[in-house]
Amino acid sequence: MAGSAAGRRRRAAVVVLGDIGRSPRMQYHSLSLASQAGMEVDIVANGGSDPHLSLRENPSIHIHEMKTVNLTGISKISGALSLLLKAAIQFVMLVWFLCFKIPRPDVLLVQNPPSVPTLAAVKLASWLRGAKFIVDWHNFGYTLLGLSHGRSHIIVKIYFWFEKHFGRMADGAFCVTKAMQHELAQNWGIRATVLYDQSPDFFHPASLMEKHRLFSRLGNTICSAMGNADCISVEKEVQDMNTTVFTSKNNGEIFLKPNRPALVVSSTSWTPDEDFSILLEAALMYDRRVAATLGEDDSMDEGQLWIDIKNGKQFVYPRLLFIITGKGPDRKKYEDQIRRLKLRRVAFRTMWLASEDYPLLFGSADLGVSLHTSSSGLDLPMKVVDMFGCGLPVCAASFSCIEELVKVNKNGLLFSTSSELADELMMLFKGFPEECDALKSLKEGAMDTASSSKWSTEWETNALPLVNQVSG
Repeated sequence: MAGSAAGRRRRAAVVVLGDIGRSPRMQYHSLSLASQAGMEVDIVANGGSDPHLSLRENPSIHIHEMKTVNLTGISKISGALSLLLKAAIQFVMLVWFLCFKIPRPDVLLVQNPPSVPTLAAVKLASWLRGAKFIVDWHNFGYTLLGLSHGRSHIIVKIYFWFEKHFGRMADGAFCVTKAMQHELAQNWGIRATVLYDQSPDFFHPASLMEKHRLFSRLGNTICSAMGNADCISVEKEVQDMNTTVFTSKNNGEIFLKPNRPALVVSSTSWTPDEDFSILLEAALMYDRRVAATLGEDDSMDEGQLWIDIKNGKQFVYPRLLFIITGKGPDRKKYEDQIRRLKLRRVAFRTMWLASEDYPLLFGSADLGVSLHTSSSGLDLPMKVVDMFGCGLPVCAASFSCIEELVKVNKNGLLFSTSSELADELMMLFKGFPEECDALKSLKEGAMDTASSSKWSTEWETNALPLVNQVSG
């Protein structure tokens, strides 16, 4: 790649007003800017969670961590004053880092949302340092704010003006869907390049050895019930180095247990645009419907059922273990609801995984579930992209542009209600693990999706030309 000045390697600044460890797309941008565009990369972001190991160990990527602004005391006195003061402090902090703490970049790449004060700070920094800037539109910030305040609120209207005004000042733009590209062009006057989310190479189907090691590491967490004992925690005493809930190692060879539970995974930021009550209701319906199908009544001793399962008994419908990863404001609320559920064949676990274990969990699962519905109706759930990268079929909540990603009856299914999701769980898992043809068919479709699309290919085709054009 040609340098923007003689003898100097081109440089990019990636800006995230948030936890870089929870911003996978911006991590992937950083890796591609370093490896595919041959640039030095400075990440300016908040801390909180460790980014992926490949990012931390890359000598061309430098992470500059800003402190998170927390004005809890003031917000109790005045919410509006707290928001204004927080935005002002963040603005000064961003300008300080972008103008004085990092070497001069040729191009700044900023995640949106959040828009306030990020877009204004990046615009000022680009002007002061003679750099170009690109906005990566993940969603619209004003629509997220509208979830809590309503679209007609004066704060939301001001936010919309700010987002549109400074968004139009950018030298280039990426967005995540064709629907968003159309919205930006028609109503914002912004010409954006569609850069679909794709999973990087470390998302792949897990081998038997990878599964066994992962389940061994997570064994205590998996076998610890969130409330009272459940259909998974009863296996705690049989756990050892050679045996997990899902796998068994005998004479050096690893096997998947025939009566293992089906592993269903989801990832969430526990925010209002994902209604987890749908999943909880669907799990309860699955539990009740299986019991009715097998002729079990409410007075049946679940303890004896669990002993039979632990001793290897198989049923037409398997136990389901839902593992939900992520951090966020509504997590405790839903965990409390989970503890109150009385379930025979279903169990839940919530956890936060190391960035290296997250793709392994997806690669070890049998089904993924996405409850993301999008505040704007124009973005797509990154978790589904990651699931497909691991060859994992998905049941996803239906909304306006989800079919740009999920191909019904090919790599996944859509649902609008908890009852529809329960129907899909019953249909997909009947005969699990060997005689579930519908699930196997979706698995093949998801594997085809995984093999046909990777982040590096998508980035080189659609992002690299714009980065080269803008950075000179």
